[in-house]
Amino acid sequence: MKIRSITYFFNPGYPAGSQDLQRAGRFATAARSQFQDAGYEVETVRLATPPFPGWYDAGHPQAFARDLESAAQTAGYDYISLGPALPESPHSYTAIPAMLAATQNAFFSGVMTGSLGRVDLAAVKACAGIIHQAAELSPDGFANLRFAALANVPPGAPFFPAAYHQGGAPAFALATEAAGLAVQAFSAANGVEDARRRLTASIEEHGQRLVQAAHNLAAQSNLSFGGIDFSLAPFPESELSLGTALERLGAPAVGQHGSLAAAALLADILDRARFPHAGFSGLMLPVLEDATLAARAAQGSLSVKDLLLYSAVCGTGLDTLPLPGDTTQEQLAGVLLDLAALAQRLDKPLTARLMPIPGKTAGDPTDFDFAYFANSRVMALEAAPLQGPLAGQGSFHLRPRS
Repeated sequence: MKIRSITYFFNPGYPAGSQDLQRAGRFATAARSQFQDAGYEVETVRLATPPFPGWYDAGHPQAFARDLESAAQTAGYDYISLGPALPESPHSYTAIPAMLAATQNAFFSGVMTGSLGRVDLAAVKACAGIIHQAAELSPDGFANLRFAALANVPPGAPFFPAAYHQGGAPAFALATEAAGLAVQAFSAANGVEDARRRLTASIEEHGQRLVQAAHNLAAQSNLSFGGIDFSLAPFPESELSLGTALERLGAPAVGQHGSLAAAALLADILDRARFPHAGFSGLMLPVLEDATLAARAAQGSLSVKDLLLYSAVCGTGLDTLPLPGDTTQEQLAGVLLDLAALAQRLDKPLTARLMPIPGKTAGDPTDFDFAYFANSRVMALEAAPLQGPLAGQGSFHLRPRS
């Protein structure tokens, strides 16, 4: 198991304060060392700020994003998340494509929902517009890796692009890369309850070790520890794949019947496991980051609708889905609206990271040259423009099921 990210949440200000950045840099160095000494490989240390609309230079968004990206890298951070665009600042959505184009290691997001179960139709369409524009920033549509549409996602989640700071004192949280734990547990299991016992024991054992190291780091750095997002993120190898784990549990192939039950069981194990939960701590099914999911999508077994369905039993949403390059903003809005409604009705955090690929059509092979991706085929999208009241710009409220 690896640590995907140690995420540091704070507000650097703009222009970034040198003393604050020095303090952040010392934390980055200490954090890597602390968890490496505890026996874990640390893939990245990341910095997440409050939502940018409240403090960015609206007249020069590209310079704002470049300056903070550079400041974060100078302080020892691999990536920075500048947080989400907000419905109360409509102009903030239109600034994101330019900021994506001006940076390489800065992440962004857009909020689609609000309090009391509100779904904001204008924000849904604005997020769809960002995805549509960002797809054209490079020939492979890769810029959309750095943008996610958010539904009911609170601050403090350590996985990017969803991470943002709520403000106040700095804090940190952990995101794991631990799909291999589920593969190992389910491969050796003699039944469902044995599978549950094995994975729970593995998660809790690592959780205790991580918490001890985190508490030591928190005491040394005078920071709050926000917990662990144990969403079992995969790496694009079959033995480090959540798709493989679901199939070892008994799903014939991810996308076929039985897959939802396997996903629900795995999510339930995470819910019950004893560790300080942060962020999603649910089932993560990123198609292009998971070798088995990528293979099932390429074979046509796994669809966009399947993934949305599995999100209902506890997932992080729709993640790294390769879509046709001619997907329209209006089609994307329909997908995002479904996800936002699901998040509000079930009162859970969900995100959408959709990747239309210019020049590609459904069934075409993907050809990304990226160590964290497994290539697949472009997935068909059964979507048409919204009509009637849902095509408007207002909002509506959904009461969560009790």
